[in-house]
Parts: sequence; C-alpha cells; structure tokens
Amino acid sequence: MSQGPRSGLAAVSSALLAMSRHLEVRDVLKTIVVSARELLDARYAALGVPDDHGGFAQFVVDGVSDEQWRAIGPLPRQHGILAAMLHEARPERLADVRKDPRFEGWPSAHPEMSDFLGLPIRDGDEVIGALFLANKNCPKQDGRCGFTEDDEELLAILAQHAAIALTNARLYERSRELTIAEERSRLAHELHDAVSQKLFSLRLTAQAAAALVDRDPARAKGELQQVAALAAEAADELRAAVVELRPAALDEDGLIATLRTQIQVLDRAHTARVTFASRGVRALPAAQEEAMLRVAQEALHNALRHSGASRVDVSLHKRDGGAVLRVTDDGKGFEPAAIRSAGRHLGLVSMRDRASGVGGSMTVESAPGKGTTIEMEVPGG
Repeated sequence: MSQGPRSGLAAVSSALLAMSRHLEVRDVLKTIVVSARELLDARYAALGVPDDHGGFAQFVVDGVSDEQWRAIGPLPRQHGILAAMLHEARPERLADVRKDPRFEGWPSAHPEMSDFLGLPIRDGDEVIGALFLANKNCPKQDGRCGFTEDDEELLAILAQHAAIALTNARLYERSRELTIAEERSRLAHELHDAVSQKLFSLRLTAQAAAALVDRDPARAKGELQQVAALAAEAADELRAAVVELRPAALDEDGLIATLRTQIQVLDRAHTARVTFASRGVRALPAAQEEAMLRVAQEALHNALRHSGASRVDVSLHKRDGGAVLRVTDDGKGFEPAAIRSAGRHLGLVSMRDRASGVGGSMTVESAPGKGTTIEMEVPGG
C-alpha cells in the first residue's frame, strides 16, 4: 500500500468509521472526500454526484479554499475524464491528466493538476458518484511522481464503503421526509374535520340567533352566547393544531440543527450555493425558535425562487443580549422605497409579525442589483 502519512490499517479503519458516522448526505460526501485525500496523501480531492441533465447535482472538494472555489465558477459538466468515469464506469489513473486526449481544459482560476486518479462510486449497476484525486504528495527527485496501483486498490476499497454510506444517508433522508409528510397529512385531515364541524355548528347557531332577535330576544341572547362558546372551541382546536404542526425536528434537534439540515437539503436541491453558520447561540424559548425557523424559511424561499441569487448565506449568532438570524443573498434585490408593495409580494409583513410576536424585531436591507439581507433579532440566547 502507499506509504503516505495516513497509510496503514489504522488509517483505513479511521476513514471507514468516519464515513459511517454521518447520516446527512452532504456530511457523508465531505467525509468521503477528506478521507480519500488524507488516506492517499493527495493535494486535491473531489466527489461529484451526477444529475440527469449532463451536470452534477453536487460537487464536493477538499484542498481548495472557499475563495478559490468561488473563483472557479459554476459546477463542472460531465465531459472529458469526468464523463468517462461516470458513463464507462471504470477507474482512470493518469501520469498527467493534461496530456490525455480527453482533457478539455479548466477555468482560469482552477489550480494546476497533473497526476490523477479517479474511480466511480457504484451502487450495484448504478454509478452514483465519481471520486477524483490529483497531485500526489511524494518526492519528485526525478521529476516524476504519481498514484500507484496500490493507491488505486485502496481507493477502490474506500469507494465501495462510500457507496454504502451514501446510500444509507439517502435512505435516511427519504425516510425522514416521508415521515414528516405523512404526519402533516394526518394533522391536516384532523384539523379539517374538527374545525369544519365547529364552524358548521357556529353558522347554524348564528342563523338561529338572527331569526330569534325580534320575536324572542332572551332566546336569541342564549344562542349568541353559544356562538361565542363555539368560536372559543374552534380557536382552541386551531391552537392545538398549530402546536402539533410545530416542526418535529425543532423539538428533537433544536433550532441550529434543524436549520443546518434544511439548508443542506436546499443546497442540494438548487443551483445556488446555500450555507449556514452558527456562533455562540444557546437554546431559545420554543416560540422564538419556531418564529426564527419560519422567518428563515420564508427568506430562503424568496431568495431561491424570486431573487435569482447564486449564493445565499444564513447565519445565527449572538449579539449583546440577544440572538440574531441573518439571511443574505446576492440576487437582484429591490427598491426600498417600494417596500410596502414588496412586503406583500415577499411575505415581509408576515415575517415582521412573527418577529414582533416573540418580542423581536426585523430589518430588511436591499437595493436593485445589490442583493437582500433580512435580519431578525430576539432577546435572550
């Protein structure tokens, strides 16, 4: 086996354990990439998950800084060496990828790469990803260095376990999404049945009171009291349903973990890069956590569906005596002077209502062509 700094049985075991430790798909992808780069002592590593349109649904890298990655530009397409591994499903080990006839060049900001090792990740007959390594760190006294046959065998072992970890993570996420959808469907039916019955009784009672007002005011008064009681019961039913509809993940995982999970899903589902960072915030009261989650969801929906943003950053951090949620996008923005009409369109009014309802505040900064920042602050945290 290769004699890099992470070689040996202990290193292989450590890498496999790290992959099996995560349940979220993006965490699994990142762990695979980091493990492969360290295990084979390469300078660069990447893992691409193909979509159905000739590109990549996800592309995770290690060894490239965030600044470099942003400068490189859009995700790569499936062409050249990448296409060969995905469509021909075979390993590729090259002394210099730039000399391969299938090489089609890189964006100007892309780091220079020479020796290359790539391997498809397969789930049965399906290729679910491709793992790439470049620029092996080893002595180059004779000017030559590259990945060995032993490196390829080691990466093949890693790819087999990566397929298991990635498949398990996908199954976990689908199972969780189905459970949430089923629970919400059940609650919707219960809410419809309970509240519909109450409203039907309320309408009949109100009609009876109206008919009795002139000829029997005393009975009409009794019917109106019944109307008030039925209205109170309907309100109680609605409040109970709202409590049940509080996202289950909030109760189980808290605001930070719930936001992180949802943002990872959005990052995979959209072409825009969606990130999340948290610093110094402790658990908040349940009402504040739910309000912050709903505001974040509304702001993310606006940014991803309407703003044309290529990047959306969400953060949750401590400020003085409070907690601050910030959602920033680099989209088309809007004119602050038109905030009233924009508020109706973008749900800003409901977001402000949610913030004020838990003792907080919300601010919006935007300008045409300058993106939008929505900030919500609540006391405590």
